[in-house]
Amino acid sequence: MLPEANLLMHILLIHQAFTSPKEAGGTRHFELGKRLLKAGHRFSIIASDLSYLSGKSAVEGQDFITLQECEGISVVRAYTYPALHRNFMWRVASFLSFMFTSVLAARSAGAADIVMGTSPPMFQALSAWLVSAIRRRPFLLEIRDLWPDFAIDMGVLRNPILIELSRWLERFLYDRATHLLVNSPAYRDYLIQKGIPKNKISLVPNGVETEMFDPIARGYPFREKWHLQNRFVVTYAGALGMANDIETLLRAANLLGELKKIHFLLVGDGMERPNLERMVRERGLKNVTFTGALPKSEMPEVLAASDACVAILKDISMFRTTYPNKVFDYMAAGRPTILAIDGVIREVVEAAEGGIFVPPGDELSLAKAIKALYFDQERSQGMGRAARNYVTKHFHRRDQAQRFVKLIEDIGNHAGCADS
Repeated sequence: MLPEANLLMHILLIHQAFTSPKEAGGTRHFELGKRLLKAGHRFSIIASDLSYLSGKSAVEGQDFITLQECEGISVVRAYTYPALHRNFMWRVASFLSFMFTSVLAARSAGAADIVMGTSPPMFQALSAWLVSAIRRRPFLLEIRDLWPDFAIDMGVLRNPILIELSRWLERFLYDRATHLLVNSPAYRDYLIQKGIPKNKISLVPNGVETEMFDPIARGYPFREKWHLQNRFVVTYAGALGMANDIETLLRAANLLGELKKIHFLLVGDGMERPNLERMVRERGLKNVTFTGALPKSEMPEVLAASDACVAILKDISMFRTTYPNKVFDYMAAGRPTILAIDGVIREVVEAAEGGIFVPPGDELSLAKAIKALYFDQERSQGMGRAARNYVTKHFHRRDQAQRFVKLIEDIGNHAGCADS
């Protein structure tokens, strides 16, 4: 019997925080979507009209729904209440607004063969399930963070009733998903412990397009722009939020203030940025620069201008399950990672011999690690080379995208999706 031919399909993703390379943030879904296009499929995304990092408008004008084209990917921007950077309850209000508008915006995306939701936030995953249920199409649920566990462990979600409702919503979606996609092996273990069958879960980990980065480059134009010539640049690239523990990084910067050659570069935005900038002013730190959020397309130059990079999260047990995107970018750029996150990502960095682990929340150990790399730059550069070799072999986005496309085609073939 001949194998069943793959059907050409239209995949619809609902993802509030989707970003293209022209925007700041992770581009996992853009890169996976490009691989779907290459395989002959269509890929559309319903996203917020606001930047998740800055909270500012991502589109021109004030239309309720805005249609865009992003290198062959159709992007439908739906109105979102502008309250992302207030407090937790206002953030929930913003998430809820997108939950409703994204369902309405799905009509503008046209017929779809597979509807994909992604979490967090879990509310947009509920939108994806509802669209899939209305259209009677398979529902692929991607888990990028373990919500609500992260919010509970951070103490952000405390109300027992809200916690119970969140747990119910989590289980509701897991049970109704046609298939579950995770980006960390620890998430797969978590779901299995929840009673989800192994054959209902697929792992496509976070990774990187290594060709984006030139490990030999030194980013001289970027250094000159930000007055970083002749500095040992320690870069943090990512969100400046409650979970990221940038306060510990600033305390380390304070400890290293007498070493004038060491300079800290914070690339990103988020609700904690005003508080962090105030801390820098109050402590008189002259060795810290905030660049704000920069497009992903500029990250190769940012990392080329860096000598070492920091990945840091608060010391919360659930954070040991995560694969942060930034670490794979650091590694692909050939830069050593100073890792203040324990768990599965530590296993990656240590297997690669591509950086130094320090206990989360420990500014003394963090400062000591930075100082060690500064005084032994040959060792630092060796770690960077080892990191790039490892991530190229084990976490190349090309290989992961192929696995993603196969998963999509398997779901579509099994459901007998029609040619779109």
